[in-house]
Amino acid sequence: MLYSGVDFVISMKKYSWLLLFAFPFLGMSQYSLSVEVQGVKSSLGNINIAIYNRSQGFLEYEEVFKVDRIAAQEATTNFKIMDLPNGEYAVAIFHDENGNDKLDTNWLGIPKESVAFSNAKIKAFGPPSYKECAFNLNRDLDLKMQFN
Repeated sequence: MLYSGVDFVISMKKYSWLLLFAFPFLGMSQYSLSVEVQGVKSSLGNINIAIYNRSQGFLEYEEVFKVDRIAAQEATTNFKIMDLPNGEYAVAIFHDENGNDKLDTNWLGIPKESVAFSNAKIKAFGPPSYKECAFNLNRDLDLKMQFN
């Protein structure tokens, strides 16, 4: 059936509410973050990832925006985090070789297991700040991280 110009306009007016409903969601794009972790010493345990979206509570488990884990692969481990909205993020990862789901440290608090941060390295006296690790995600992104 062929619509005339008037029929088409009337038909579009009927469904214009759908466009108004969907419009706010068009700006809420979701992106993926692909991470290549280099320097993985063994295939034992898991690589744990924590993604933070604000400086307050950075590196505190209770303040994590998104977490994931993947089986470790010696030398290089790759993983992908999906459905991240546009924004600023910082990533912290560690190799949980013994599978106890926590970062093991010595009596001084220095990690016994490998750790890495987006855009930054661990300092002589503690981890980097959120701002040192932060990056903007406004498209799908590939990130390379190196264990200490």
